[in-house]
Amino acid sequence: MAYNSSSISPFETASKLGHINVIESEWVQSLVKEFESNNYEISNSEKQGWQKAELDGISSLKYYWAVDGSYVSINSETKPPKEVSFVKTALISIDKSKLENIDKDEPHPLQLQDIMTNSAVQHATVLPLKNIKTAMGSNYDAVRYIIRDSLKIDQKGMFYETLKWLVYEKWTVNLTSSPDFQCPHCDKEINGLYPDKDQKNCEFCGKEVFLSDMLGFHLDMNEESAPDSVSSAYMLIMEHLMLFTIIRLLWAHNDKNLVTDTLFIKDGPLTLRSQYSKLVPKLRSFLEYAKLVQRPIHIIGQEKSGVFTDHLSKLSRELEPQDRKQPMHFSVLTHEYIRKEVYRTPGLMNAYGKRTNWGEKMYVKVDPNSYLVINVPTGQYQDINNYPQKSDLIGLPRILATLPELISHRYTGALFPIELANGIASMSSYPSSKILQRFLEASS
Repeated sequence: MAYNSSSISPFETASKLGHINVIESEWVQSLVKEFESNNYEISNSEKQGWQKAELDGISSLKYYWAVDGSYVSINSETKPPKEVSFVKTALISIDKSKLENIDKDEPHPLQLQDIMTNSAVQHATVLPLKNIKTAMGSNYDAVRYIIRDSLKIDQKGMFYETLKWLVYEKWTVNLTSSPDFQCPHCDKEINGLYPDKDQKNCEFCGKEVFLSDMLGFHLDMNEESAPDSVSSAYMLIMEHLMLFTIIRLLWAHNDKNLVTDTLFIKDGPLTLRSQYSKLVPKLRSFLEYAKLVQRPIHIIGQEKSGVFTDHLSKLSRELEPQDRKQPMHFSVLTHEYIRKEVYRTPGLMNAYGKRTNWGEKMYVKVDPNSYLVINVPTGQYQDINNYPQKSDLIGLPRILATLPELISHRYTGALFPIELANGIASMSSYPSSKILQRFLEASS
């Protein structure tokens, strides 16, 4: 480690000569040459599992819903700087007939605007992160109450009802209790809330806890501040709740086929990590139940960056289709394939995605320039190396039949519904952040 500078001496700079001797190694020279090369040799094992999409007689899905979210954290210019985070999520319904008329390469802005008009539901809130204390309580308490109130008040509590519907498994006759969780007051592990309850008193300290505390936002905070991760977690939870709100409403619709004829699309993987994974068993349970009663729910999540996207970009050059006349190809990634070919690890302490994923990974190459990583649910998780297979993914044939209709050629592997949802939910760094910063300072 280099020496730091002081008022009378400079930084110690890194040596430019210390690495010269090792370059004389033939192995190092070979490594440098390969590092600078743009070639990537694909092994036969990496190509395993790819197959042509056989879609004769398979009808595409009729309706589309997509969800996306964003957040931006803002610091005031006061001393000490106050920090808040604005979180926004959007759920959009896409008219299939309008989408069919859009140019995939150069869509007209007015056509896109027409699709988005009167078709989106938005949710927004603001969370205090640092150096903010109200007369009602600490930063810690403010975040807890704002999250509870944001869920219960917006859209007349529609998203909160979805949280209860999932947590208590209200699609069945026999309701369940909520998962156990850590008390936000005394840190003791407490029993979950009884079915359909909104709050309870902790059995150890006697203080009131909320159903929203079960999600575990307070585990990322301390008394005086909260990190950005609380904002990103709230955004992710709201994306799930908004998507499952429309699923819940369509599930209860008089037309029992309506929910099954719809494609539900989420930007990002179908994953909830850390303490928020308590919802994963509930999501799996509902999707398994829907499958068993022959009302399958068609859901995909698209990953636009990360290790899977990088891996697919390397593979795609050598895979079919190589021209637009060839049919779509896909590969369902088994847990063993992910471990060996994507992560390249000798073994994992826990089975891949066992606690966190409610969707399994797959690659799809629609045409020579359109390839994407999507997640598709299976219902209940199976801890098996060669799981899943294509028959395990819920509604895969109809999902594959629908994907070509959604492809946008403006970006690699882009889907129009996600583009549109992002356009509504996005809060860009400029100029939005400046507007929000002025709002914050004016409200101080």
